[in-house]
Amino acid sequence: MTEAATHPIRVLLADDETMIRHGVRLILRHAEGIEVVAEAPDGRQAVDLAAAHHPDVVLLDIRMPVRDGLAAIAPLLALDPAPRVVMLTTFGDEENVVRALREGAAGFLLKDEGPQELIRAVRAAAAGDAVLSPGVTGAVIGRMLRGADPDPADGSGEDARIARLTAREREVLAMLGEGLSNQDIAVRLGIGTGTVKTHVGAILDKTGTASRVQAALLAHRTGLAG
Repeated sequence: MTEAATHPIRVLLADDETMIRHGVRLILRHAEGIEVVAEAPDGRQAVDLAAAHHPDVVLLDIRMPVRDGLAAIAPLLALDPAPRVVMLTTFGDEENVVRALREGAAGFLLKDEGPQELIRAVRAAAAGDAVLSPGVTGAVIGRMLRGADPDPADGSGEDARIARLTAREREVLAMLGEGLSNQDIAVRLGIGTGTVKTHVGAILDKTGTASRVQAALLAHRTGLAG
């Protein structure tokens, strides 16, 4: 029996648009191993409901009344256990997405993504992957680069950090820069997802990056990802 069958991924959905919540709930309701445990129309209720229902993943709209999604990230991540927070966004909102990533969000998903992309994002977030919607990843990375994101590593140069990686790890790092999930990388390289996770862990360790998002930034700064 799979883990998903014994422990469904618990999702909390926070969006002030009723139709968005309804549509996402319908999609996730029919996804195996995923359960929507609560819905909230604003960030304050999202935090309260998360404390009560202990979701694994929170799908969080950025723009909401009472408390917006950005203000809800820190209190959500302060919960024990802390959920994985994925921001729901639209084209043109890259500045707020960058702020969300800096606050600790696991990634972002465009509201008009298809059903399979939504389901894949929830599963990826629950598995510890960063969720970076390919449609806007380039723009978000560009904003973070222009914002002079501080180098999280020690004083060694970025080229030296890349040189520590094996050829396969450099391939995986380039794909992180594209915003691909572990599953997508595994399919492209023809390897198992467990092997991808091992490579990602080695990349973070060898490059001194604290997250997949920081690793993606490194891939862009060093030219591994276009």
